[in-house]
Amino acid sequence: MKTIMNERLLISEFAPLNVRFYDYNHFTYPLHFHSEYEIIYIKESTGTRFVGNSITRYEAGDILLIGSNLPHFLKSDEVYHSGNNDLRVKGTIIQFEKDFMYYAVNNYPHFIKIKNLLQESQRGIYFARGHFLKLQDLLEKVPLENGLNQLMLFLEILKEMSETDNRQIISTTDFVNETIYDTARIDKVISFLNKNYTRNISLEEIASFAAMNTAAFCRYFKSKTGKSFKNYILDMRIGFACKLLLMEDIGISQLSSKCGFETISHFNKTFKKNTGHVPSLYRKMMLSR
Repeated sequence: MKTIMNERLLISEFAPLNVRFYDYNHFTYPLHFHSEYEIIYIKESTGTRFVGNSITRYEAGDILLIGSNLPHFLKSDEVYHSGNNDLRVKGTIIQFEKDFMYYAVNNYPHFIKIKNLLQESQRGIYFARGHFLKLQDLLEKVPLENGLNQLMLFLEILKEMSETDNRQIISTTDFVNETIYDTARIDKVISFLNKNYTRNISLEEIASFAAMNTAAFCRYFKSKTGKSFKNYILDMRIGFACKLLLMEDIGISQLSSKCGFETISHFNKTFKKNTGHVPSLYRKMMLSR
């Protein structure tokens, strides 16, 4: 039996979508799973896809819908690893919580096709390149929107996916997800961090909470989340800062402290590194849309 990485995504009922363009030298994330659903549009790249019990080629233009807790990863062709060319891995990723619009999807007849789509995605779904131009166009547009406009565009994507008869199930009918998931300890740690990330949490404190020494905890946390403990906390704080910038009339200095940063210079530097903009410009851009 095999243990694989349990990726922890910063998604909640308050921010149910994580939508972004990606642009890499090559895919790097190892075999993993997460409780959230994931849509992957591969605009540029070729390689091998591993989804459930299926191993096959992917090409530019492919679109994948990965179900909750389904093991998967993408491996770029060797030419992307050489570093001696201008090839890039580009596309769109949408990650959304497993209980997204749970009541509506499971009780309203209007959502029956989307409900069936999400159930099918537990074995992975493939939308072949060249046959879903409207879907590709929507996936090119959705990261450019925010708020309700982004949510409405996302629902249009699910509608388009659910109404096509040409989608293909990736894993075979006999696929049973029997991978053993070691989640109890990491769930406890993440729950603690969700309640305390705006205060100073030392490595010694969190390692003790997990009943581990600091070195073992660092290795364990990175293997389960794909991030170092320090970067994970910073990502949580910046995500909180983005929400406060749009929801509250609060000065940058006060916001910095409220999010757990000791100095405004550290906050500004981290915020720009994560979002590409200083906080004041980010607020102005988002509120002007």
